[in-house]
Amino acid sequence: MAEANVVLLDFWPSSYGMRVKIALAEKGISYECKQEDLEAKSSLILEMNPVHKMIPVLIHNGKSICESLNIVQYIDEAWNLKPSLLPSDLYKRSQARFWGDYTDKNVYNAVKKVWTGKGKKQEEFKKQFIRCLKTMEDELGDKPYFGGEDFGYVDVALVPFTSWFYTVETCGKLSIEEECPKLLAWPRGAWKKSVAKSLPHPHQIYAFAMQYKQRHGLE
Repeated sequence: MAEANVVLLDFWPSSYGMRVKIALAEKGISYECKQEDLEAKSSLILEMNPVHKMIPVLIHNGKSICESLNIVQYIDEAWNLKPSLLPSDLYKRSQARFWGDYTDKNVYNAVKKVWTGKGKKQEEFKKQFIRCLKTMEDELGDKPYFGGEDFGYVDVALVPFTSWFYTVETCGKLSIEEECPKLLAWPRGAWKKSVAKSLPHPHQIYAFAMQYKQRHGLE
């Protein structure tokens, strides 16, 4: 049963919302999840996130925390339980935040531009997308997780986008496995339950994407 003082405002296909669900699951925090309609936003989300009016929003003891990576950091600190998502070493922590920020500023836009793009523009978007993934693949190296031996902050930041890979490959006619085999092998391992239960099936994401494209005349 969900704790009465923890509520997540979510939209199920959102990679940003998935991040928060993974972090909550990692800490073993029960919560109430409320799905939002982003085209008919509720009075609650307008009240809890008056600046951006977007999900995800974590409501803890009646107070709202916004922006997904900010929420992940809040969860890690507010519930000081093992496992820690951010390293205690200040330098390593700064590096984790850097790569989380890189993911935010580059991967999301690259993913969306490929599956919504057409023609020559889509070809450029595909190159941008692969460059982003290769950069992340180089950072991962031969480590099991981005932080080393333990699943952590950068993994939480990036892994939700893997649920969109099937859509990107299908719409963009590309193979991530051919371009970035190490990175693709990274989420294919035995993911923790926190990840497995927080990510929708790639075919569900694809069906949503096709409906979105049809609704917005992007086919």
